Amino acid sequence: MIIFFKALIVVPITLLPILNPIAIAPIFLSMTGPIEPQLANRLAKRIALNCFFLLMGAVFIGSYVLDFFGISLPIVRVAGGIVVAMAGWKLLNDQGQDKLRNSVAASHGGSTWTREELRSRGFYPFSFPLTVGPGTIAASVTLGTQMPNKPVDWIITSIASAMGVLLTTLVIYLCYRFARNMERLLGDVGATVLLRLSAFILLCIGIEIGWAGISDLVGDLKLR
Repeated sequence: MIIFFKALIVVPITLLPILNPIAIAPIFLSMTGPIEPQLANRLAKRIALNCFFLLMGAVFIGSYVLDFFGISLPIVRVAGGIVVAMAGWKLLNDQGQDKLRNSVAASHGGSTWTREELRSRGFYPFSFPLTVGPGTIAASVTLGTQMPNKPVDWIITSIASAMGVLLTTLVIYLCYRFARNMERLLGDVGATVLLRLSAFILLCIGIEIGWAGISDLVGDLKLR
């Protein structure tokens, strides 16, 4: 039971600070525009489902995929840090959030997306890399490499880890599903401030991820 609860708690505690869905929610709103609540609910479900499979894949088969292609975790961190930092920088310097929302409303009639648009946008950019970014994938792969070798302990840890991933994606769903309520609570000024702050945090996270990868690569060079 100790092994089970330890694995169950470790996964959300490790991943949620990196995912930070509360801070990403304003960015999610700015990119979706004024869509109707029913569509927002469907999109939040789609994103949560995509994130669940992304995290499960990273935890259980991520290390094997990286080994197959000969890619190290430091390289993933450097490349991922660049992607995340660029996204944060773009959002931080974007002065046309109102224009973005108006253009989205005009192009989609203010409420509707096609099923194909919902499916494609639900994965990119909302699921990856906005929510589950390279930093989260690297952390998930690291969790997967710490699985015990003993068969019974591996099964218990795997079940607990899967439940931990499920809890994590449930938090993602709730944050995105009720993001509009958060925006109404904050008001226009508060939402704008939170958006800029979130974009700055995203930029800092990207730099931190990239710097961690560079530090690991430099450390490897010193050992050679």
